[in-house]
Amino acid sequence: MTQEDDSKRAQAELARLQKLVEMMSQHGLVELELKPDGTVKLRKQEERRDPAPAPMWMPGPWMAPPATAAPAPSAAPAAAPSPAPAAESAPAAPKKELGLTEFKSPIVGTFYRKPAPDKEPFVDRGARVRPDSVLCIIEAMKVMNEIRAELSGEVVDILVKDGEAVEYGQPLFLIRPA
Repeated sequence: MTQEDDSKRAQAELARLQKLVEMMSQHGLVELELKPDGTVKLRKQEERRDPAPAPMWMPGPWMAPPATAAPAPSAAPAAAPSPAPAAESAPAAPKKELGLTEFKSPIVGTFYRKPAPDKEPFVDRGARVRPDSVLCIIEAMKVMNEIRAELSGEVVDILVKDGEAVEYGQPLFLIRPA
C-alpha cells in the first residue's frame, strides 16, 4: 500500500465518521461503537422522565369536624389544660438548676414506650441509660424509628404518654446526666 492509498482511506473513514456524527445529532444518538469487522452500533439517548411529584396530603372538606359543633367547644376547654404544660415549662429554670436535661423528639410522629404492645417499656423512671440505649420508638410514616439516649444518665421523668403524637423538638424525657 502506498501513502496515497492510506490517505484516500483515511479521508473515506473521516467522511464516514462525519456522516455518522451528523446522523447521531439528527436522531438524538449518544453512543457510537465501531467494531473491527466494520459494523457500527448506535445508541439513542434514553428519554428520562422525572417521576411525578409525590402527592401531598391536604385536608379537604371531608376532613372537617362533624356538623355537631357542641363537642368542639367542649374540646376547647379540654385544651385549656394545655396551659398546664406551659406551667410545666415554667419550672424549666428549676429543672436546669437540678441539672436535668430535656431529651427532645428528633422527629414528628407517634411515641411508643415499648417495642410491642405485649413487651416491657424500653425505660422507666430511674432507669440508667447510655448513649446507645433505646429510650422509645417514634413511628413516622409507617416506619418505626428507635430513638437512642445520646447521653449517659438517669431517666427522671417521662413527659409523654404511650401512643401520643409528638412534635419535633417536644420534650419526651427528663434525664439527669451522669
